Amino acid sequence: MKETLPSITAAGSASEAGKPTPSEESGKLAPSEESRKLASAKPYEDAPTPFFLKVKDMDPDDTPRERAEKYGCGVLSVPDLWALILRTGVPGNPITQLCKEIMQSCEGKLSVLERRSRKDLRSIKGVGLLKSLQIEAVLELIRRYNLETPLEKPVIRSSTDIFNVMRNKIGNLDHEEIWALIMNRKGGLIDCLQLFKGGTDSSIFDVKILMKKALMEGASAIAISHNHPSGNLNPSAADDNVTRTTQKACSYFSISFLDHVIVTSHNTLYYSYSDHGRL
Repeated sequence: MKETLPSITAAGSASEAGKPTPSEESGKLAPSEESRKLASAKPYEDAPTPFFLKVKDMDPDDTPRERAEKYGCGVLSVPDLWALILRTGVPGNPITQLCKEIMQSCEGKLSVLERRSRKDLRSIKGVGLLKSLQIEAVLELIRRYNLETPLEKPVIRSSTDIFNVMRNKIGNLDHEEIWALIMNRKGGLIDCLQLFKGGTDSSIFDVKILMKKALMEGASAIAISHNHPSGNLNPSAADDNVTRTTQKACSYFSISFLDHVIVTSHNTLYYSYSDHGRL
């Protein structure tokens, strides 16, 4: 005698052979327990909240703020100083790491960072409009600090004195500028005058503007200085022409022409026409 076995439905329960289940009658499979839970859950109920790691969220021993408070900002690296200013990173990339990446993209040099455009800065992942403006603002403060006139105006006695006055003013610019230093009889700096800004065409240089200013100020001596954005200190034929024109104009008015100094972004090197015996 054969034994009749119960059939198993799609839902996993036993039924009599040949008898349709409710799910078969509807033409659909019965929903599983997991699918019922998902259907009853509220939208985004368990979605994680985005987390932006801040300096304050880091281990206190590793935060730039904690070290700066204990030991002073002088112990911090440049990326750590930027981290104090910019404050927030992006998911998966804390602010300290982001600031390291910013400086690495600029060869670790603030002078290179200064030449980066806003578009260049925003190409770094994690640097948006606000952070790029914050970086610009800090660099602008640095420039203005370096351009502040000291309480006592410097005395120009050598090419090094000219270099020290001009390197922060024009040394790291991405375009060429020509400036004149106007001095009194004792070499005291009366004023700095911008004579040219833009390209390298010496024909645009107008020595009459310089002579007019020098005569109005009662100048006894003049020096000129300009920058080479390329970093090359060797004078060009155009530089030679500017030097000869200025020297000749000064001789007409019995004003001493002290020097023509070329500066670059380098902190210590410069070219002096006087030091090279070319005046």
